[in-house]
Parts: sequence; structure tokens; C-alpha cells
Amino acid sequence: MKNLAYILLFFTQLITAQSTFDKGNEQYREGNYQAAVQSYESILKEGKESAEVYFNLGNAYYKLNEVAPAIYNYEKALLLKPNDKDVKINLGYAHKMVIDDIKEVPKVGFTKLFYGMVGTYHYDTWAWIAVAFAFGVLLFFIGYYFVASTALKRVFFAGIFVSLLIIVISIISAVFVKTQESKMRPAIVFSEVASVKSEPLTNAPDSFILHEGSKVNVVEVLGKWKKIELADETTGWISDADIKELKN
Repeated sequence: MKNLAYILLFFTQLITAQSTFDKGNEQYREGNYQAAVQSYESILKEGKESAEVYFNLGNAYYKLNEVAPAIYNYEKALLLKPNDKDVKINLGYAHKMVIDDIKEVPKVGFTKLFYGMVGTYHYDTWAWIAVAFAFGVLLFFIGYYFVASTALKRVFFAGIFVSLLIIVISIISAVFVKTQESKMRPAIVFSEVASVKSEPLTNAPDSFILHEGSKVNVVEVLGKWKKIELADETTGWISDADIKELKN
């Protein structure tokens, strides 16, 4: 009976979340973006995350010209659906609203160069590539086993060898990308204007200024201060209150 009660509770919550999601979508279509934000946020507060909720929430914030929340929610959607083209397109539009123009520096060093090559794809994508070529190995093996022609056997054997090589490369790439991304602590600047200090002190001189919507990477934490790194490898200390981490 207890298990049945849990199942009923789960489906009740699921139906309620879907109802709230549909309500938010209707509010968005009517142009009532603030109400839509409240509906989508209420779903997230109940612990029911999905790329669709974050995406729609980002769209609602974008319509309200709230750049930091829009970018933050698009980025959250990409964490759940890394290859979603619609999210990437809308994130690109939101980035045009950001004041700071931070240029990524060329990759230097083997680790950065390798990540620059394989990091284009999410580790899930590399995993699916490995799975696809595993089926390829099976098909090539079947072909090799059943054909009588020596020339065709050589072709199928070459196919097995190439597929195995791609599988190994894909697995290495997936593990490497996952390891590198697990080390990253991306965050979005939420303060309209944020001073980045040379030291984790309130009276320390400003190193530079960031504006809402800029993306940073947290590399160190000291009390209420966080050391951040930009895409151009500039570093500095920012107040914890000025940014919101994406993986929290």
C-alpha cells in the first residue's frame, strides 16, 4: 500500500508540474512574461528540472530584457541538453545583450589543445559515437564471417579495425571531456555592474569591471570571495553575491 501511495503521489506531482508548465506557456503566448516566469520558477522550486522548463524560462526573461537570468537559464538548459540547437540559437541572441566582449585566447598546451579539438562535442555525443561504431564492428564481423571472397574479407576486416580505432578514440574523448568539464565551475554575473578585485578584500583595488550576463569560471573560493577566470584567461576576485554558479 505504501508503494502504491508513493506511485500515486509521483503521478500527481507530475500532472501538477505539467499543468503549471502548460499554464506558463499560455501566459507566455499572451505576452504575460512576468507571470510565465513565476509559473516556470514554481516548477523548479519543486525540484522538477527539465531542459524545456529552463529554455522557456530563459525565453520569458529574454522578453523582459533581463539578460543575466535569460543567459543563466539557457545555460542550465544546455547542461541537460547539450546539443539543443534552439537553446544555442537563443543563447546567441541573449549574448548580444551583454556589454562585456571577452575574446577567447588561443589554446596553449596539450591539454587545452586536445580539449579544443574534442570538447566541441559533449561527452554523451562521444559515447553515442562509440556505441554506433560498436554496432559497425558487429556488422563488419558478420560480413567477414559469411562472405567467401578474399577481397571482401579484407574490406570487412579493415572496417572492423577502423571501427575499433574510432571506438577507442571516442571513449578516450568522452572520458577526457567529462573529466575536464567536471573541473569547471561556470557562473553568470548577475549584478548589473560587478567590481573584480586584485585580492579577496573589499578595499583591494579593482582589476576590472564586469557587467550582468558575462560568463566566468570559478577557480578558487575564499570565504565570500571567489577567484574567477575569463575566457581570455584574465583572473580576479569577485564577491559571491555578484555571480550565480550554474552547477549549484
